[in-house]
Amino acid sequence: MVEMAQAIVSLMDAPAKTASLNAFSALKKGSPAPFWLFQGVCGAWGIDHSRARLDLITVSENATFVLDIDGKHEGVVRVSQPGYVGGPEAVASEIAWLNALHEIDGVHLINPVPTTRGTFVTRIHDANGVGWTVISTKFVEGTVLEDLDNPAPYYETIGSWAALFHEQSRQWEPPFGFKRFSWDLSNMVGPSPRWGRWENADLTDTERALCDKALWKAMDVVVKVPRTKQTWGLIHADLRPSNIIKGADGKLTVIDFDDAGYSWYLYDYASSLSFIEHESYAPQLAKAWVRGYQKVAGDFNEEQLAVMSALSMIRRLQMLGWTTNHRADALPDGMAEQEAPGSVMCAKRYLDDPMWLLE
Repeated sequence: MVEMAQAIVSLMDAPAKTASLNAFSALKKGSPAPFWLFQGVCGAWGIDHSRARLDLITVSENATFVLDIDGKHEGVVRVSQPGYVGGPEAVASEIAWLNALHEIDGVHLINPVPTTRGTFVTRIHDANGVGWTVISTKFVEGTVLEDLDNPAPYYETIGSWAALFHEQSRQWEPPFGFKRFSWDLSNMVGPSPRWGRWENADLTDTERALCDKALWKAMDVVVKVPRTKQTWGLIHADLRPSNIIKGADGKLTVIDFDDAGYSWYLYDYASSLSFIEHESYAPQLAKAWVRGYQKVAGDFNEEQLAVMSALSMIRRLQMLGWTTNHRADALPDGMAEQEAPGSVMCAKRYLDDPMWLLE
């Protein structure tokens, strides 16, 4: 039992106090990391200060930095606010699942880098003595699918990999101490959602009422889905173009497992279309995802397609809420500004035909 208890604890250092990512609010993309973080990363991973740089990539749920050694991209360092969605235990659990997914043939994933202590998760203290949860992964060369003119050719792969993840999740026994949060309706669009209230977005009263009507229609579908081993489990929850990198050789690599948690398996369909459901090409992506998934898991029935469509509507408003309290530069230029009008369009389409994205 003692050995089992160490399964998660051995991946991390001790828990820490709570703090806010506002500590990084003054940084812009490309800005050097604060010295306390740079120094801590070099110490934790045994890096010579004189050979390294640590520059900001983005601030979202976490602050993410690129690690250069001798002028070459070598790693990506992710800094989580202490206590965020479960603290170091949850981050260590994320790494435990990621490492287990590496056993799936044909799927390519980021590789976590252990510290000099052998742990994958460590704490680095800032000037105020607050400990921040930090991990590092190997840098992946290539282009994120989000930056391509047309990511559609890769959506069958995204769908098929989601199905493989789900197969693994249904069979996998998490190690003792495993801790990840849930993406249920309250966490998505409830009174105090994890990422912000969509109701606070810049909408007219008429637009807000329309979105609310679409949301209730979608939730009425989802609340009727029983949580069974077949419908509910551990998922990536953000398997979309911004989290998949295409290498020069065409190989795809999945990154960013920080949203991984328990939810309806079909929520991975909804998350694959995040921020782009209103675009004219979205139905093409949706149908390609379905084709890829069905090649692995068999055909969807009408009830499953209805649930997927409902979750997509809910996800759209969830991400509209996300834009109300996140930096616009965490998204491609102009995308944040499209969330409100695009959400209204999606609500209209959903009310007219819930499965419009698949038709």
